[in-house]
Amino acid sequence: MLLPGRSELFVGRRAEFAMFDRWHDAVRAGRGSALVVRGEPGIGKSALLDHMTAAAAGFQVVRAGGVEAEVELPTGVLHQVCAPLLAALDQLPAPQQDALAVAFGLRRGPAPDRLMLGLAVLGLLSEVATRNPLICVVDDAQWLDSGSAQALTFVAHHVGAEPLGIVFATRRTCDDLRGLPEVALTGLSRGDARVVLRSALHAPLDESVMERIVTESRGNPLALLELPKTVTAASFAGGFGLTDSVALPDRIESIFRRRIRFLPPATQTLLLIAAAEPTGDPALMWQAAECLGIDVLAASAAEADGLLSIGTQVVFRHPLVRSAVYSAASPSQRRTVHRALAEAIGSQDPDRRAWHRAQAAAGCDEEAALDLERSAHRALARGGVAAAAAFLERSVALTAAPAARSKRALAAARAKQQAGAYDSALHLLALAERGPADKLRAANTELLRGQIAFARRFGSGAVPMLLRAARRFESIDASRARDVHLQALAAALLAGRLSDCGIGAVAQSARRASATRARHAPDLLLEGFTRLIAEGPRTGVPVLRRAVTAFIEDDLAPEEEWHWLWLAGHAAGLLWDDKAWQSLAIRLLRSCEERGALSMLPVAMATRAGAHLFAGELQKAESLAATAADVTAMTGAGLAPYAEVGLAVFRGRDTEATAVIHSATRDAITRGEGVALTFLQWAAAVLHNGAGHYAQALESARQASADTHVQRFRNWALVEGIEAATRTGQQDTAHQALKDLRETTRFCSTDWAVGIEARCRALLADDPHTEDLYRTAVGRLRRTGVHTEAARARLLYGEWLRRKRRHVQARHQLRQALEMFTGFGMDSFAERTRSELSAAGERAHAQRPGPSEQLTSQEKRIALLAAEGATNAAIASRLFISANTVDYHLRKVFKKLDVTTRTQLAWRLLQDDRTVPGDTDHS
Repeated sequence: MLLPGRSELFVGRRAEFAMFDRWHDAVRAGRGSALVVRGEPGIGKSALLDHMTAAAAGFQVVRAGGVEAEVELPTGVLHQVCAPLLAALDQLPAPQQDALAVAFGLRRGPAPDRLMLGLAVLGLLSEVATRNPLICVVDDAQWLDSGSAQALTFVAHHVGAEPLGIVFATRRTCDDLRGLPEVALTGLSRGDARVVLRSALHAPLDESVMERIVTESRGNPLALLELPKTVTAASFAGGFGLTDSVALPDRIESIFRRRIRFLPPATQTLLLIAAAEPTGDPALMWQAAECLGIDVLAASAAEADGLLSIGTQVVFRHPLVRSAVYSAASPSQRRTVHRALAEAIGSQDPDRRAWHRAQAAAGCDEEAALDLERSAHRALARGGVAAAAAFLERSVALTAAPAARSKRALAAARAKQQAGAYDSALHLLALAERGPADKLRAANTELLRGQIAFARRFGSGAVPMLLRAARRFESIDASRARDVHLQALAAALLAGRLSDCGIGAVAQSARRASATRARHAPDLLLEGFTRLIAEGPRTGVPVLRRAVTAFIEDDLAPEEEWHWLWLAGHAAGLLWDDKAWQSLAIRLLRSCEERGALSMLPVAMATRAGAHLFAGELQKAESLAATAADVTAMTGAGLAPYAEVGLAVFRGRDTEATAVIHSATRDAITRGEGVALTFLQWAAAVLHNGAGHYAQALESARQASADTHVQRFRNWALVEGIEAATRTGQQDTAHQALKDLRETTRFCSTDWAVGIEARCRALLADDPHTEDLYRTAVGRLRRTGVHTEAARARLLYGEWLRRKRRHVQARHQLRQALEMFTGFGMDSFAERTRSELSAAGERAHAQRPGPSEQLTSQEKRIALLAAEGATNAAIASRLFISANTVDYHLRKVFKKLDVTTRTQLAWRLLQDDRTVPGDTDHS
């Protein structure tokens, strides 16, 4: 039911009404979308939503709203949206069911990842929408709690081919809502403003005074309705006017405060109860009122004045009324009301009761602090990290005992860090340090500081802090000391040349910790890297090999997989072990997907995409790169676009690759991510070698190989540098690079290591052994999964044969290389090979586009996964879309490729000239 005067807010919104009517039609037709309605308080957002929902004939409508007082409570608005729809929960895939059930306290389990929760909400809403078109309306979105905001904006950005619409009304566009279609509401025209103003007048008003009110209101409908109730014609005539220095929402709120002051005291208290408990539950409001001796008659004056209505819900005329009521009350009045609400709630909602008890406390209150601590643990179990942080932070303020205060401050800081509130976390850490001396707390405090520094700048300033923390743990917990040393090592590797602390210092410190026990996979990894850095490949490689094997074969805890599989994959790359690299990349990606560790997913996808690139599977790499970019955008993670850069480089798209390399380089320097710099310089060297720009390739390779940290990108850069140096006549440079390369390959007996070393030695050889080296390179690399390296070996062999005027044999090798490069989609290397083939006396035609070239990027991603046998639900989970959207795109794919089954689709894609053919020549 609309409150008095509400209908007047519809005036002057005819264009918006028509827009919403068209939007209804689009959503009903299965073109799901999201909208943001933005405007200042009182501008008519809620009224427009009222019209939109009233006009949504044939739709199921779910309406919810954020409340300022609950902005730190867990997933409150999400509950409002999903609670009426939970009957469809059992239709979702098991991981999504678990995420929602745990988040809503329906069952116990690991706290859901925030992106998995968003995917689950999308799945639930989509499932309901398939039965009946659905619209979700979220008012006052600027006050969404973080858990609800993340989940609902995830849905908004990923709603697709289903009859599902979601609308947010907000005063300002927050980061999560950016990029969504927006309707910006501005003030009414002067004519429409006068219509609204006249509707609020109960007596004639002088025309000049009316004009002054219209001007003062700036076309804000709520201001037009409220200003005449408190401003007299005489005061306007006497020169009264609201100054521009006061914001219009503050002016309107002050009007409401003046009206509230004229109400009876009991009515003011009842309004304050309603303002302090924003669930709008009338039973709870009356229970609290009874505790304070207030009877039902107190509501009459507020309802008569149009400030609120009481029905099945307690509804304020406008959010500004709620804030006016609460801000007008004294601190003691607020505490009294919160105490009454806590008593009224009792045991039915312990978290809300704890929050009210905390607001009612005037000073330290250990019992209230304990209640908040318990609420924080429950919030963490449901994945409400931000809520847990808020509970714990408030508990610190209520704690008197110094030791307990420090303990709670550390716990609050950890929760703030997990929620991404780093400045608040550091402030709480300072509080934690003021307590009595405690070795364990001091170690954990130092560790958290290092982890925050790492999250902010990828290791450049974090390494010394993590090292200090590791040393503190050595006398407390040897196992924990090894784990933190491994964190410091990982941070040093990522920071690379930009680190404030050399990796040698980390290795020296870690040697003591790694010597105590080396049986578990992470322990072996720490020992292997430590030995490699401190003693060299002779002793480091065997231990690293054992570590990699342990990560492949051993059962690991989920946290160990998420934290260390990427580092084990890095070790496999250092060992030139492509099979282990592939295996670890697959395991990491599967672990993240199955367990919902979506915050780690960009790293997992970039790792898997890299393996696909070297295998020549560029379409699969493209799918992963696109999804990794989506997830990175959602999480706000600062990870370098490894997959995107690698894809552009391997395809030889010079302009695109150069632009993204330059952009990523700036970002990497800002973040202190030195490993990304080396990767980007190696990538530039590959790009230039593919195009035959050898001088530029050599310069990029020199920059990358100048990074003396232990990392595979430096090793790969040495390979590029050798090729570029020999092509530019800089033999001394090439020989030095080969010497450095052999330090990394001679203790590794893999086909990749032997083949790549033979290929590089062949470039420098000028004796009868050159051809043997090329044959070794081709033969060994053909047995690996790094098909792109095998193709490049054939290209180099063919170029050498052509220079030796052995054109028939040259054409054979070049033909094989060209077939592989074109199959991979490595266009610049293909063009370079085509030119060599032409010089050898054979004209090669450009490859014709394959069937999948008809598909959009999204359709390719879906088609590839479907061809691999993934179900619609599995594809939806992989790509963060709904199963209905998958079905919609898959039908389009089937039509474009003229197939009717997934088996036919797989065969059709196999006909695509850009499907990896492999190296099948055994000559």
